[in-house]
Amino acid sequence: MNKRQISGKDVISKAASLLEVKLVSAVAGYPVTSIADLFRNDDFWADNTFWMINEKVALETALGASIDGRRSFVLTKHVGMNVLCDPLVTSATHTIGAGLVIIAGDDPGAKASQNEQDSRYFGPLAEVPVFDPATPEKLFVSLTEAIELSEKASVPVIVRVTPCLLESFCESALLQPKGDVLPPEFDRSVWDYTMKGKHQRFHSLTYPLMENYSQSQDCLCHINTTETGIISSGYPTSLVEKIIEENNSRISHLALDMVYPLPIKKLKEFIDHHEYVLVVEETEDYIESHISVEDTIKGKSTGHIPHSKIEKEHILHALENIKKTHMDKIVKPETIKERGPRSICDTCPYLPLYRVLGTIDKPIAGDMGCSILSTSAPLQAVDAGFALGSAISVACGFKGKGIAVIGDFGLAHTGIQGLINAKSNSFDLLVIILQNDVAAMTGGQDVPDLTPVLEALHDDIEVVDFAKKIEESELQALLMEKMEKKGISIILAKGTCPKY
Repeated sequence: MNKRQISGKDVISKAASLLEVKLVSAVAGYPVTSIADLFRNDDFWADNTFWMINEKVALETALGASIDGRRSFVLTKHVGMNVLCDPLVTSATHTIGAGLVIIAGDDPGAKASQNEQDSRYFGPLAEVPVFDPATPEKLFVSLTEAIELSEKASVPVIVRVTPCLLESFCESALLQPKGDVLPPEFDRSVWDYTMKGKHQRFHSLTYPLMENYSQSQDCLCHINTTETGIISSGYPTSLVEKIIEENNSRISHLALDMVYPLPIKKLKEFIDHHEYVLVVEETEDYIESHISVEDTIKGKSTGHIPHSKIEKEHILHALENIKKTHMDKIVKPETIKERGPRSICDTCPYLPLYRVLGTIDKPIAGDMGCSILSTSAPLQAVDAGFALGSAISVACGFKGKGIAVIGDFGLAHTGIQGLINAKSNSFDLLVIILQNDVAAMTGGQDVPDLTPVLEALHDDIEVVDFAKKIEESELQALLMEKMEKKGISIILAKGTCPKY
């Protein structure tokens, strides 16, 4: 038998091959960048894997492939789920064709993200199935079942992954798909219904199919004659199993791989067998909020389990205090000083610009690129950064002439819409575009040159070459000159990222 060990990331590429996926659309970002890199470095997948401008475009392209009978994977980090939500919510009642799986990379602990949101909530929001596997083996099974369910229910399916899962290992030989099944064709009969009728059809036909699939899934469950049981999903399941094994414990454990729809009958049966049930999950109290029973269910809402990333000691501490109705939530917010700063590189060509921006007594809107690293001391250049591509629209809300600092990838991602809106509404705005031709924070992916688009939209465009030595006094004077002008001024700050 082949004992070769492969990681969770490798499992995804192997599953794509065995399941005959034809298209992979991806948007870079932790923790999915490394998955897409695996595909793009493979001879076959190199021509079938695409870095997309944003997640909405990525899903829409995959939906097109599905309609045309081609199975597809979409790779996105958790905040990208926000961007693709528009077509996702419609897709469940629209119906699709070939299997479509969205692999959502969550970041518990926010190691490299602007928040810690939980992608499982997109299941009930969009009414599409969600899998939350615990191990690489379970990840492979979930991807296989996700394709199957996607084609049976004619909806996209979300498979949630986390860094700990992607960095775990399993034996390659254990991964065997089910028998070959040809993708179905798109059924145009959905257009026989009104929009209301499509939703009625979904709840009478599609949702019951999803619900039955969830209830019948073969999940890990052992019920012992103990007063305490644990319900888990995702990577924390493997932590629970290690605790049970290491302590030779007879604690009952129900581990869910599919978390939307939830298998309510299984959950009720498990809860009825125990006096206390601890819910162990990352990042929010998703399962817990659906099954809350006073004095029985313990978890995040009772202070037994923290929000964010789960460690073994959290579970052990909760079990030691399982009989307590509530535990004090003692949370000391992590500071940059404690963690250590993530600062702009010493060799960044834009350092003179950030130093000048830090002296301006006006709010400055930044973006989710490297400029976000200038928020902390000593630079303190950027004051706000909400989402990738948001800087221009945010600056439109400032008094007087707003200042926006945005990378060229942020501009291409969704920032260009903000610029078009600013033009059509005649906002006064100074937009500083950091044009280094790469998405520097996510691995140096190529960025399209939007200079012709900018030139078509605006006349006041000044190019500044940061490859040359620039005095900060010159930059200060240039910024003040642009701030005194009415309308939209653009500074195209050309530079080269030394990392790439």
